[in-house]
Amino acid sequence: MLKILQLTTSDANFWSKLDNLLAWDTTSDDGITQVVREILQNVRRNGDKALLDYTNKFDRRKLSNPQEIVIATERLQQASISPEQQQALEQAAERIRNYHQRQLQQSWQYSEPDGTLLGQQITPLDRVGLYVPGGKAAYPSSVLMNAIPAKVAGVKEIIMVVPTPDNILNDMVLAAANIAGVDKIFSIGGAQAVAALAYGTETVPRVDKIVGPGNAYVATAKSMVFGTVGIDMIAGPSEILVICDGHTNPDWIAMDLFSQAEHDEDARAILISPDANFLVAVQNSMDNLLKQMPRADIIQNSLTNHGALIQVQNIDEAIEVANFIAPEHLELSIENPQEQVTKIRHAGAIFMGRYTAEALGDYCAGPNHVLPTSRTARFSSPLGVYDFQKRSSLIMCSKAGASKLGQTASILAHGEGLTAHARSAEYRI
Repeated sequence: MLKILQLTTSDANFWSKLDNLLAWDTTSDDGITQVVREILQNVRRNGDKALLDYTNKFDRRKLSNPQEIVIATERLQQASISPEQQQALEQAAERIRNYHQRQLQQSWQYSEPDGTLLGQQITPLDRVGLYVPGGKAAYPSSVLMNAIPAKVAGVKEIIMVVPTPDNILNDMVLAAANIAGVDKIFSIGGAQAVAALAYGTETVPRVDKIVGPGNAYVATAKSMVFGTVGIDMIAGPSEILVICDGHTNPDWIAMDLFSQAEHDEDARAILISPDANFLVAVQNSMDNLLKQMPRADIIQNSLTNHGALIQVQNIDEAIEVANFIAPEHLELSIENPQEQVTKIRHAGAIFMGRYTAEALGDYCAGPNHVLPTSRTARFSSPLGVYDFQKRSSLIMCSKAGASKLGQTASILAHGEGLTAHARSAEYRI
C-alpha cells in the first residue's frame, strides 16, 4: 500500500503540518554554487575555448571548432518525426499562439488640458535565450511554450541552447524549434550555456533575457547572471493540487496526481476533499494503478515524501487551504467550478471541471505551462508575452504644463535638499 500523509483540518496542528509539507529550500548546494561560479567566470574570460572545454567534459563530446556547436537551420527542417507528431506539434503551437496573441500589450498615451502628454510605450526585447534540456530528457513542449510568446511579443531574435550528451539530439525538439520560429540553435547546455548566453562568446551572441527549465546547475547559473540579463524564474519542483467534491472517478484523480509525481522525487501532489470515503477510494486507485506506471519508483517516492490527502469540512475550507498552498497547478474537480474560481487568489493555472486534466495544460490547451512554483503564485504569474515586452514612460510637457509642474517639483526638490533638481524645474517656470 502506498504510504501518503493523511491530514484533516480539524487537527489542532494542521496548519503547522501543512507548512512543513510545503517547505522547500531554494538555496543551492554549496558545492554546486562553487562549480557554477567557476564556470561562469571561465566562460566570461575565455569565451569559446572554455565553452568547448566544458561541453567536451560534461557532454562527452570531442569538439575542436566552435562551429561544431552550431545547428544548421536545414537540420531543423529535416527533423525525423512521424506525421502524427508533426501534426500534434503544429496543433499545440497554433493554440499556444492564439492564446498568447490576446496578451499582447499596446502603447498608449493621453493629453491633459494644458497640452501635456503622458503615456506608455511598449517595445519587445531585442534578443532572448531559450534553454532546453537535451539528451534523454527532451521537452519539445517547453520549446513551444517559451519561444512562441517571445515571437508574439515581437522579439527580434531567439537563440536556443540544447545540450547533446553523447551527441544525442532529439528530433521533436528540433521540429518544435522550427515550428516556433527559433532563429539560431547551439548544441550546448549546463551552466556553461547560461554563461554563453549571458556574457556572449565569439560564436554565441549575448542575449537580454534567459528563459527555460534546467537542472540545479542551470537554475543556479540563471540566479547568478540575473542582473546582467533578465531571467524568467527560478522554478522549484512540479506541483499539483486537486480539490474534488467526491463525485469524480477516483482513477482520474489518482492519475492526475501521478502526472506531476512522475516528474521527480521532489514533486508535490496533494488532494483535498470533504468526502473521507472518496479520499480512501483515491488511495485505493493509486495502489492499483501504481504498478502500471513505468516511473512507479519516482511516483512512490514523490507521494510518500511530499504528497498528502487532506480532508476538509467543505469546499469553502478547501479553497482556503488552496490559497495558502498557492499551487503551480490547481484542479477544481467540482460541480459549477466557475462559481468557485473567483475565490481562488493564488494559483499558477486553474483547471476547471471534471474533464480538464492538468496534462492538457502541459501540452496543448493554449495557456503557458511555465508557472510559479513553491508558493510563489502569491506574487508572480505564468510566463507570457508580457515577459518579453518592456514599458517606457512617455512625458512631454507643454509650456504651460512645465510651468505648473515646475512649481510643484521645486517645492518637493527643495524639501529633499536637492537644489539642482529644483533649479532645473524652476528654469521652465
